[in-house]
Amino acid sequence: MGSLMRDGLIDLASARVGGRALVASDEFFAPRHNLLAAGPAAFIDGKYTDRGKWMDGWETRRRRGPEGGHDWCIIRLGIPGAIRAITVDTSHFRGNHPAACSLDAAELAGAPSAQRLRNLGDAFAELLPRSPLAGDTENEFTVASDARHTHVRLKIYPDGGVARLRIWGEARPDWQRIAVARRAIDLVAAEHGGAPLATSDQFFSEPLNLIMPGRSRGMGDGWETRRRRGPGHDWVVLRLGRRGVVERVDLDTTHFKGNFPESASLEGCDAAGTSGPPADDAPWRELVPRTKLRAHARHRLAVTTGKHGPVTHVRLNIFPDGGVARLRVWGRVVP
Repeated sequence: MGSLMRDGLIDLASARVGGRALVASDEFFAPRHNLLAAGPAAFIDGKYTDRGKWMDGWETRRRRGPEGGHDWCIIRLGIPGAIRAITVDTSHFRGNHPAACSLDAAELAGAPSAQRLRNLGDAFAELLPRSPLAGDTENEFTVASDARHTHVRLKIYPDGGVARLRIWGEARPDWQRIAVARRAIDLVAAEHGGAPLATSDQFFSEPLNLIMPGRSRGMGDGWETRRRRGPGHDWVVLRLGRRGVVERVDLDTTHFKGNFPESASLEGCDAAGTSGPPADDAPWRELVPRTKLRAHARHRLAVTTGKHGPVTHVRLNIFPDGGVARLRVWGRVVP
């Protein structure tokens, strides 16, 4: 399973976080939905469909019209946010990759229909101008924009195939709507801007999985460390999407049966203004005391009485090692 995080940025368009390819100008050879699939594209030699070579990506037919035409695909981001970089991956597309691409983006309210999206050309602003593409390559582009976007439109010139599209950025939740609702939210969720900053170990799977939407789909969809042969324990430091007061914690060991931690605890730190992990001498306080865990189970953990001050970061400690599927840190945003 490919990583959803790179250089502190999350793939806002990934199908794993709810991204969806809504409509495309053409998908004769391979469907648009492949663009957002997890992991690298596959190639199966000798596999054909009734339309041609099977390809793990989005591939349009050959254009025979007038010069200047292009194909396009509109994608709803799973996590609305500010876009910082783009990967247009043409893996396995060698003689059939596009010559160039561009990317537009928009912030759209609600859930526009496919027909309406086709007619919303003026709502999209160009983020990436027309840029050359190389075949069988992860083509990387940086974007200079701080605006919040909910949809992107990938254009390819004039036609061809793209294996994967990654939209790297920072989550930008609608904090005004969240404040009006006045309900506890998962402060560390990826869709709210939470992110892992440091960990003792991620040998089997990365800690970003802890804060992904939905239930874990398997043992690989969690955070798992190697077997510890010496003293100590494993840990991960996570940044909350917003400074908040933690009210309760859900810790899920689903799928971890012979490799779940014996116990776990949670600490909090108020380090506002820190972009990376808190300093080594930052004061951490206990939120949830060390608690015995069960295999393949969902645990609801109460926050220690009198420990309800605001925090910006949490540190999950697992003893001595093992795997955790999901972590939910429920609380309320404070200024």
